[in-house]
Amino acid sequence: MGDEQPRVAIVTGGSGGIGRAVVERLAADGMSVVVHYAGNEERATQTVRSVTGQGGSAVAVAADVAEPAQVRALFDEAERRLGGVDVVVNTAGIMLLAPLAELDVADFDRMHRTNVRGAFLVSQQAAERLRPGGALINFSSSVVRLAQPTYGAYAATKGAVEAMTLILARELRGRDVTVNAVAPGPTATPLFLDGKDQQTIDHLASLPPLQRLGRPDDIAETVAFLAGPARWVNGQVIHTNGGIV
Repeated sequence: MGDEQPRVAIVTGGSGGIGRAVVERLAADGMSVVVHYAGNEERATQTVRSVTGQGGSAVAVAADVAEPAQVRALFDEAERRLGGVDVVVNTAGIMLLAPLAELDVADFDRMHRTNVRGAFLVSQQAAERLRPGGALINFSSSVVRLAQPTYGAYAATKGAVEAMTLILARELRGRDVTVNAVAPGPTATPLFLDGKDQQTIDHLASLPPLQRLGRPDDIAETVAFLAGPARWVNGQVIHTNGGIV
C-alpha cells in the first residue's frame, strides 16, 4: 500500500477564491494537484506555495480553457509531470451581469467562450483521459434556479454546463468515471463581494436558513466528497447553498 502513487487532480481556475480552496482541500486529502490559471501567474504560484508549504504536491500550468490545443496541452502536462489524471474540477468561469435587454453582446460571447466552450473542451479531455475510479466535477450555479434579475445570460451559460454534465455522465457508461456538477449559492469570494454594498451583502447572507454567506471551504467540502468517497453519486447537480433553493 505504501508504494501507491497519489491520485492526480486538475483544477481549472485553481488560483481563484473557490478554485484555491478546492486545490488546498484536494491536496490535504493527499492528491497531487495541477493548479490551472489563465493569466495571473503570481496568484497561481502563491497557491502552489500554500500547498507545498503544508507538505502537499502542486504545480501551476497556464492555459486558455477555450482553446482546444491549450486544453490538450494542460492534460498532457499533467500526465507528463504527475503520471495521469484521476480528478478534474472545472471551476474556471466569468460572470458579467446586466439586465438581458441591456447586456452587451460582446459580454454575452465572452461568458459563453469561457463558461460553455471552456467546460465543453475540458469535459472532452476529461472524458478521454480520466483513469478508472475518476471523477469530473463541473461548476454550475444556484442562480439557474433562483432566476435573479441581471443574471440571465450568466445563468444561461450554467444551464448549458448542467445539460452537458448530466448527459456526459450517461455517455461514460462502463468507464467507472463519475460526472457531476456543483452549484454554489452566494459565496464570500473577492469576485462575488466586489462592487456590492453592505446592504446587498447582508440581504444575500439572510437568504439561506443558515443565515450566512457560503465560504470557499464549504464548496471545497462538496468537491472533495464528489472527488473521493462519493462513487455512487453520478449525473447529479449538487446545490451547495445552505438551503436557499
